[in-house]
Amino acid sequence: MFDNLLYQDVSNLLAKDFVSHKLPQAVLLSGPQSSGKLTCALELARIVSCHSKDENKGNWSCSCLSCLKHKALISSDLLLTGARDCTLEISAAAQTLMQAANSGEHLVSARYLFVRSVRKLTVRFNPILIEGDAKASKIEPLIVSISELLEEIELPGELPKIEKLEKIVKKINEKAKDLESGFMYDSLPVAQIRKASIWARYTVSEGKKVLIIENIDRMQEGVRNALLKILEEPPTDTLFILTTTRRSAVMPTILSRVRTYSFKERAVNQQIEVIQRVFHGIVPPIEKKNTKTVIQQYLNSFLPVSQERITSIANSFVETLHNKRMPDIDKIVKEMKNFEPRVMLKMFFNEILFSHEQSLRAITDAQKNSEWQEVGVKLVHTLRQSYSDVLTFNQSPVSALEQVVFVFLEEGLL
Repeated sequence: MFDNLLYQDVSNLLAKDFVSHKLPQAVLLSGPQSSGKLTCALELARIVSCHSKDENKGNWSCSCLSCLKHKALISSDLLLTGARDCTLEISAAAQTLMQAANSGEHLVSARYLFVRSVRKLTVRFNPILIEGDAKASKIEPLIVSISELLEEIELPGELPKIEKLEKIVKKINEKAKDLESGFMYDSLPVAQIRKASIWARYTVSEGKKVLIIENIDRMQEGVRNALLKILEEPPTDTLFILTTTRRSAVMPTILSRVRTYSFKERAVNQQIEVIQRVFHGIVPPIEKKNTKTVIQQYLNSFLPVSQERITSIANSFVETLHNKRMPDIDKIVKEMKNFEPRVMLKMFFNEILFSHEQSLRAITDAQKNSEWQEVGVKLVHTLRQSYSDVLTFNQSPVSALEQVVFVFLEEGLL
């Protein structure tokens, strides 16, 4: 069990609780970014849904129909929802697949890796969750197109020739980016929780149904209350798996209804081994001053604009505003490749905040420092709202940056 979850002792505790029938109906997987929480959640979902009756029950090698469907992420007994940036992992998995196809090494695992990385995105738009959504008519054709392309890569079928495979992988990558950029939410819609709650109450003839909700700390109040309502009286046939990177930001009433399993920050050498074993990738030079994990640094290397360049452009943007000049927003958006994938906009906004905070430390005048601190408070609110508007209402990055500039205009600083 949990063979694909590396260097996390919590896997032993989860396996022990499952075998001894002490696993609760609702669990919270809490720990740092890129520590394996989703990997664990998906594996736990497979284990509790396993139909095997012998000693192989729950093992990765189990070939029961339920386990095969869970491995391919096509089980009807699984719902996965919650905000997540998926396209970088898809790009990394695409590179792994093409390298394996060319070399003939690790080909089976590379095919599984790529298909699963794509479905970690597409299953969040399950018809059960998006039924009645105003955007459903635009989402569904993308999902169908991606699914049809994946069928040409999936096991046990024969893999297409290299040239055709490369075209298929490229198309999937492009459509996945369109799906994530156009329709991924920053905060889980309350309608999805309500629909998932209805689904969770339907019984199954064998095994368990599993609802995985990622990043519950990013839920809005209405969504948290809807989740709390079902956790108060959870259906016996459904296991709820929640994840968070900030347990302290989760409602105490929710924490009281789940059992927390804590994940640790893996050591640098362990993270490097995870990259090598999962992606068979060459790990780029590690930036010791970079606060991101090694795994996240590796995934960020697949961005169309480097982390260093994002930081540089954000610093220049803030410096221009602090010098009471108007930044060239159109030029910035062009340099940032229109912030596609959207995770780059989040990174850019984080760098703006960090740069502004660094600038405050250099201001010795108490009154001026106080004024800029007030700007910082408004800046935090504006950046959060702007990012949400981009994801929820498809606001353009140009408009989002104009809102940031407006904060400085409003304070009479431009």
